[in-house]
Amino acid sequence: MTLHGEVPPAGLLLAAGEGSRLGRPKALLELGGERLVDRGVQMLREAGCSPVVVVTGAAEVEVMGAVTVPNPDWRSGMGSSLRTGLGALPPGCPAVVVALVDQPRVTAEAVRRLIAAYESGVGIAVATYEGRPRNPALFKGEFFEAIAESAVGDVGARTFLRTHADLVTQVPCDDIAAPDDIDTPEDLDAFMRQE
Repeated sequence: MTLHGEVPPAGLLLAAGEGSRLGRPKALLELGGERLVDRGVQMLREAGCSPVVVVTGAAEVEVMGAVTVPNPDWRSGMGSSLRTGLGALPPGCPAVVVALVDQPRVTAEAVRRLIAAYESGVGIAVATYEGRPRNPALFKGEFFEAIAESAVGDVGARTFLRTHADLVTQVPCDDIAAPDDIDTPEDLDAFMRQE
């Protein structure tokens, strides 16, 4: 439960991609002996999200502490994974924090900032770094249907966010997180050197 006794936001971790440039599914990559998918779930749970839903695709993954939902259409891109995840949330879910499995430097503290914005009355909160909106993002339930409709191809919520910029509250997270993602073997090597 949140500070106000309400149902907390759910967490949604998108982890369906095959990692084509990487040569293996990102969800199964390990940093410091821990799979990225486990790190992402732990981060969302630590921030207070419940339940946590993981959308899988290229790799079948079971994750402790999360509900895994396969996206049979994962090859079509992130849009179908976002739609699958939103469709798997429990009825009446008040809000969701959407995070990506390949951004291990996103922290629970960044998600808590988004949740604090939501608890103060914000309907859409997006983490920013150097003034640029990135991930994670929080959406109130009233927007789920419109986000799902706009999520096509390899575009998640970006189209929705751009067309509803007036509804978006930007939440600076530079001091506590980073949006760096792992797309290539070189990216993975760089992350492993810094672990």
